[in-house]
Amino acid sequence: MEKVVYESLTPVDSGTVPNIVAVSKPPWSNKSHCGKLERLILQLGAGKGRFSETTGIPRSIGCIGNNHFVLRREPMSVERVKELIREFKKADGGELWLTNYDSLDYLISIATYAVEIEVPEVYAVVLLDDIEMIEPIEGVRFIAELEYSEENVRRLEAHTWLHGALITVRGSNIEELKGLKISFPGEVYVDVLYPGSARKLDFNVIEIRRIFNPTTEKYHDCLAGTIAITADGYVLPCPLMRTFIVADAKLTGIKGILKKRRLKDFWKLTKDRIEACNTCPFRYICHDCRVLEFQATGEFDGMEYCPIFP
Repeated sequence: MEKVVYESLTPVDSGTVPNIVAVSKPPWSNKSHCGKLERLILQLGAGKGRFSETTGIPRSIGCIGNNHFVLRREPMSVERVKELIREFKKADGGELWLTNYDSLDYLISIATYAVEIEVPEVYAVVLLDDIEMIEPIEGVRFIAELEYSEENVRRLEAHTWLHGALITVRGSNIEELKGLKISFPGEVYVDVLYPGSARKLDFNVIEIRRIFNPTTEKYHDCLAGTIAITADGYVLPCPLMRTFIVADAKLTGIKGILKKRRLKDFWKLTKDRIEACNTCPFRYICHDCRVLEFQATGEFDGMEYCPIFP
């Protein structure tokens, strides 16, 4: 799989400032897409994060975070989860993201299995408070999720083996985080908390949304190449798009999922296909989370957080 080189949004001086590779967007949003399968986001449980499906998840990178979801039926068996991972690798998938675990032992066993069958990139998101219970595993890229405070960020310095950190932060604290002097060498994904209404925004939306992706005229910068599967087997274009079910992974394998037209429609959801965006001169350098807009407006093509649309 092509190696992705991220351009940090802040300069890195011997690890003394955070190596921020994404702000309010998943780390693959600046990557070129080609219409093929790239990643599988696989949930391993309902999750124990404090952001809940029932109250709304105010996070653009909440898609890879440890949230709390409602399971509508029995979870998939361990055997089925492993089978899906094997099929994902066979389909030339590159990135496996394991999230929303209910058991650290389960998370570690699945991550270890994925490494053993040589899935190219295996990511496992864990809560910062659980880090002490985890030993580094060769081939597993652990990402610690934490809420921003200087104290929490400094806790990362004791775990330099971590691949990265997913830091939820209020808009008013973004610059403070960027300037914080720390020795943590891993990648940092800044997960900005959006208020329920644009009237309460405390950050520059245009600055936060900027992306540099050469394929945005043809593919959605975030959804393209992505499959998400819930713990109970529902296939979604994104883990936060809970009502947009594409297939049933208990009955359909990765090969069958990739044939679903509805999935490919989301992969090609460019700004040219959103009426309010298709004449905007900034449409190809603007990343926005359609799920956050849906939560705020009830419309998938909502424009609550756009400062340009009247």
